[in-house]
Amino acid sequence: MEFSESLKKNRDFQVLYKKGKSYANKHLVMYVLENNTTRNRIGISASKKVGNSIVRHRLTRLVRESYRLNEEKFKSGLDIVIVIRVAAKEKKYQDIESSLLHLGKIHNIVKR
Repeated sequence: MEFSESLKKNRDFQVLYKKGKSYANKHLVMYVLENNTTRNRIGISASKKVGNSIVRHRLTRLVRESYRLNEEKFKSGLDIVIVIRVAAKEKKYQDIESSLLHLGKIHNIVKR
């Protein structure tokens, strides 16, 4: 099983914002672009509007964990950026996880 890497560089994020396909729901926005490798690279972003650093880090961890636990459901060879929206602020793990999987299904990157 190939594990995902993190997207860290600003230019990687910028490329996804420009060229990637995006879909959104109440809590998250997901940008997806093929990266021509065997593994996924995932980046998570939360602006200061979402809350202070504690809130943003908590949400980032929830998104990362829900992706990690559902990783085998996602197709591989993708760059994925997940932007956390203000509406996600008070949400529990279950809400974040279902939002993530919902976007994966819309993008058609979750294996059926």
